[in-house]
Amino acid sequence: MNSVCPLCQHSQIQPFCSDKRRAYFQCQQCFLVFADRTSLLTAEQEKAQYDLHQNQLDDPGYRKFLSRLSVPLLSSLTPEQNTGLDFGCGPGPLLAQMLSEAGKQMQVWDPFYAAEPHALQRKYHFVSCTEAIEHFINPAKEWSLWLDLLLPEAVLALMTKRYTDQSSFSNWHYKNDPTHISFFHQDTFEFLAKRDNFTVNFPADDVVLFKKRNT
Repeated sequence: MNSVCPLCQHSQIQPFCSDKRRAYFQCQQCFLVFADRTSLLTAEQEKAQYDLHQNQLDDPGYRKFLSRLSVPLLSSLTPEQNTGLDFGCGPGPLLAQMLSEAGKQMQVWDPFYAAEPHALQRKYHFVSCTEAIEHFINPAKEWSLWLDLLLPEAVLALMTKRYTDQSSFSNWHYKNDPTHISFFHQDTFEFLAKRDNFTVNFPADDVVLFKKRNT
């Protein structure tokens, strides 16, 4: 197990749950729940899992699924906020395509499918990340990167399923995906917003929007 939380670096970590495959721990400061880091897949095994996904650009069901994030994200942006990065876009960057269709200038980045350094060398009016943050081994690293990528008053839009309590977590199908290793509570996102000077709202069960405050 990690000696500190992989998100907020707090040292007070408690056992939270275990199943036949791995143990899970909870940070007592930010409430992130994370799988035992000694149980992780290799990068090759992880990519093999992602290669099985069937997320096609012409799939209307996938488009409808992503609209749960794209609609509130677009409504939160001003007309001048037109540059965006889809972070963790996967092999089929449909969200970036949808946002481009809405008039936004999009870049994409993914460690396996679009690892182009230039995409991380500028600042954006918004960053989106759909169904990827739960895969992060050290989410503090990506969070810090996002802080650097965001312009003043920029929006960070995330989609991931949130856990609610210990009893429901133990029977939660979402944790059974071997690539899902970091799990967020609403309190986790509220902690990050308060610490790093964002407003935060939750327009859907699996969606969270952060807006960077002026400092």
